Amino acid sequence: MIVTRRSMLHGATAAVAVGITLSALSPAALAWEPRKPVELVIMAGQGGGADKLARFIQSLIEKHNLSPKPLVPVNKPGGSGAEALVYLNQHKGDDHVIMATLNSLYTTPLRQANLGVDITKFDPIARLAEDTFLLWVHKDSGITDVDGFVKAAKAKGNDWIMAGTGKAQEDELLTAFLNKTYGLNMKYVPFKGGGDVAKALAGKNADSTVNNPSEALGFYEAGTVLPLAAFTADRLPLFPNTPTFGELGHDMSYFMQRSIIGPEGMSAEASQFYTALFEKVYATEEWKKYMKDKALQGDFLSGAPLMEYFRKGLASHKTMLTEIGEL
Repeated sequence: MIVTRRSMLHGATAAVAVGITLSALSPAALAWEPRKPVELVIMAGQGGGADKLARFIQSLIEKHNLSPKPLVPVNKPGGSGAEALVYLNQHKGDDHVIMATLNSLYTTPLRQANLGVDITKFDPIARLAEDTFLLWVHKDSGITDVDGFVKAAKAKGNDWIMAGTGKAQEDELLTAFLNKTYGLNMKYVPFKGGGDVAKALAGKNADSTVNNPSEALGFYEAGTVLPLAAFTADRLPLFPNTPTFGELGHDMSYFMQRSIIGPEGMSAEASQFYTALFEKVYATEEWKKYMKDKALQGDFLSGAPLMEYFRKGLASHKTMLTEIGEL
């Protein structure tokens, strides 16, 4: 092959041009982005608070074109979230799998040590909110306050059904609190997801629930269910006439963390991309409205502060599980 001086100069010019083009690109343009659809694993069933929140986030990302590749929700509710945790654990170093969490992030690994899951190894991408809890009864029960609830539950004893999500998760912890505080003997019956729990109460297949607002809101607005008290420090603006348990003399504030995590070994570049992505979601007007409409609380957290938040949550849930005899 004969290489002329002209072709050599042309090659050199092209190389310089490429160099200039690359140097002109901003750091953001050269940063990591997903190369294929991202699995958004949900450690709960369809219709519950975690599922609704994850799918709403997905819709915001799509609406505002915040990611070059779509997020695909995948429900893995088996074993009180064990299925999802094991799945994430098996995807170490995978930059295209993330997970929407709830408090079973704490309780399931504590109760099922054989899973080999250490949540402090996961990548702390973002905490978007803390969900709230209320005590609910059916409107037809005639119960209008906690005193009436306690009287009715005592009279029915172990035949009183408290429906909740999963085994030894947040709903059962709150049921244990109510049993202990008010001297009750309610039977806790676990369901796969918060949506099923809300339907059980609305269909009179349960006597009470401690659903998140987003799970029971439709039935509340239809006049089917009634909130009696909130497990929050202050009254919820969405339910201004509903007292807190603190107001009733029993200080019990409890929240469901709504966070996004990545697998162990996720690249720093991917973690930064997802943190920035969910920070953009948090800043949208739609998300602010969603938090207000669903009685969500909390500031955005990521990185080391979020991991510290997880460590504290793990410790407090270990204490609670020990108190109800699950550890």
